[in-house]
Amino acid sequence: MTDVEIEKENAEIAKAYKELLRVSYQTLTKDDKKLIRQAFEVAVDAHKEQRRKSGEAYIFHPIAVAKIVAQEIGLDATSIAAALLHDVVEDNPDYTIADMEQLFGETVARIVDGLTKISSLKKDMDVSLQAENFRKMLLTLNDDVRVIIIKIADRLHNMQTMDSMRPDKQVKIASETLYIYAPLAHRIGLYNIKTELEDLGLKYTQPNVYNDILGKMEDSKEEQDAYIKSFSKVIETSLNKEGLNYEIKGRPKSIFSIRRKIVKQGVSFDEVYDKFAVRIIYKSDFKNEKFLAWKIYSIVTDHFTPNPTRLRDWISSPKSTGYEALHITVVGPKKRWVEVQIRSERMNEIAEKGYAAHYKYKNATDKEDNLDLWINKLQEALESNEADAVDFVEQFKLNLYSKEIFVFSPKGDLKSLPKSATPLDFAFSIHTEVGMKTRGAKVNGKLVPLSHELQSGDRVEILTSENAKPNVNWLDYATTARARSKIKSALNAHTKEISAEGKEILRRKLKQLKITLNEKSINELVNYFKLKTSLDLFYRVGIGSIDNTKLKAFAASRSNAFMSYIKNRIRKPDVLKDIDKEEITSKYDMLVFGKEEERLNYTLANCCNPIPGDKVFGFITINDGIKVHKKNCPNAVSLQSNYAYRIMQAKWIDSSQRTYTSHIKLSGIDNLGLVNDITKLISGNLHVNMKSISFSSDDGIFNGDIVVEVKNQTMLKNLINKLKKINGIDKVSRV
Repeated sequence: MTDVEIEKENAEIAKAYKELLRVSYQTLTKDDKKLIRQAFEVAVDAHKEQRRKSGEAYIFHPIAVAKIVAQEIGLDATSIAAALLHDVVEDNPDYTIADMEQLFGETVARIVDGLTKISSLKKDMDVSLQAENFRKMLLTLNDDVRVIIIKIADRLHNMQTMDSMRPDKQVKIASETLYIYAPLAHRIGLYNIKTELEDLGLKYTQPNVYNDILGKMEDSKEEQDAYIKSFSKVIETSLNKEGLNYEIKGRPKSIFSIRRKIVKQGVSFDEVYDKFAVRIIYKSDFKNEKFLAWKIYSIVTDHFTPNPTRLRDWISSPKSTGYEALHITVVGPKKRWVEVQIRSERMNEIAEKGYAAHYKYKNATDKEDNLDLWINKLQEALESNEADAVDFVEQFKLNLYSKEIFVFSPKGDLKSLPKSATPLDFAFSIHTEVGMKTRGAKVNGKLVPLSHELQSGDRVEILTSENAKPNVNWLDYATTARARSKIKSALNAHTKEISAEGKEILRRKLKQLKITLNEKSINELVNYFKLKTSLDLFYRVGIGSIDNTKLKAFAASRSNAFMSYIKNRIRKPDVLKDIDKEEITSKYDMLVFGKEEERLNYTLANCCNPIPGDKVFGFITINDGIKVHKKNCPNAVSLQSNYAYRIMQAKWIDSSQRTYTSHIKLSGIDNLGLVNDITKLISGNLHVNMKSISFSSDDGIFNGDIVVEVKNQTMLKNLINKLKKINGIDKVSRV
């Protein structure tokens, strides 16, 4: 570069720095400016040799990130300094975290350290390692939530300046942005940034779709402006008469959300009716905010007919992100539906700046700080012992993006839960102990199944019992990360209990067969029954799927020592491989889909070739039906990011652990106490649940219909045999 070019670039850098100070949302003190200036000088020095892919000086990137943090997110001087320094330690070995602490203090150093940890995570990797990285990244929240906020700003600037990158890199970064960063921005309340991240994500993952919608929106902009003008004209006189200080703005919906509507509703661009919203932003002191919001609502609905099912009151019950507003959908001019958002200036700033605006206004309200509440919820999700990082991120993402519902406890307390939450989620949100002891639930006074989907406004009462405990089906009913992780822990503990009982039963039964239970005999049994661990063996004995008959067959095969010796001699290495595969296949012998665990037709994807026992998901293709991919398939992030609506839950299940529904018919001679004997026998029979039961008596002849849940055929046979022995029962048959 020539001296003139260097001089010109330095002038541009100085201009960008001054702009950063000018646009800061917070009022900067003398000390703040000194801190930011010092951070700027260190960043200039650290990055002086670096250039971006586009050719410009690297320092423009940290300045741009700091500007997003200062202007769009509205954080304080500490965060602006940390944003300027976010790549210094990673990119320049002359600077360490200790230097940062010495120069800028403990807080800035902690934030920079968190950002350095995130950046140093390996970039090119398979999906399960990628998911593990996200988990580690989210764990930096333990240090300081500003780490994640600055990381989101960093990602936004990278997305805005991605044109000079290779196309494959663009798709990878854009998919990752849609997969995790946009949901995070949404959850922190940074709606403007979330929208921009989603639109840019679509621009690079599906450029044709993005450009098509963008072009159509630009073509209709003039018409949209004219429409907002005609809408405003109708209500301005009434608003002015009330002496209100307000402005009316039109806001186009994001390209990403229009695309989502086109796909979800199966309509064309022209058929999407709410492509923009009208915003009425009014000035008010805190005391009169609610009163004025409803006054404006009343004026708008005097002139335009509202759709009563589309009223959203987030002023009385703000979202957990802190968002407050009144949303109404009305029939506007030309008989078109229009969404009208009514917000005070304070509410508008909170909607645009997220938590930074809360800090500005936090003396105006004595509510508990929502950010702290949210971080506490995150900590719970992060601390779950989910072994599979992909499952963890999927679950975490669901919780991030979930829409909210508000339900009441019997005492009238308001609880916020994700959409699709069930009474079980509600129970665990109250307290783990309440969740664990849940026996049933009442919604609005009526008994409902635990899988019942709650709606906003429901009054939920949890019925508990000391004898109740979680079962495998609960995992299908619970949707929140908290409930699922607690249920999994309880089930593991329960499995261990049954296994401990099973071990003692096995010891007794083997003793009768003159076999000692020791390490050698356990290994032989595990191999004989094609299981994986001794825990599997004890569990199956505990639930009765390995019974006396099977153990006698094992003893007979064991006594023929010579035959087993011959078999071992002629076994070849490749045969061993087949046996390993056979063990897995025999254990996980069924692939099921969705919450209902349906058996559907499928093909296995060639890109990752899943085998029984792998963690998998189903992907609905256009021409080939359901394709099954491994969860750590190289294409998984891309599929999950771009086609989330076509992903199906899928898993290989161990049929011995699955519960089956069986219908039993009984008949016999009616006598006193017969019904009691039957129900007592079934409820006392370990691991058999009654789903429905009906009895009738006709002139002394007894008929019964029972639907039970059993884990396997052995348990069902045992039950039928015991029922036959009850005095008065003549016939027991399985329908």
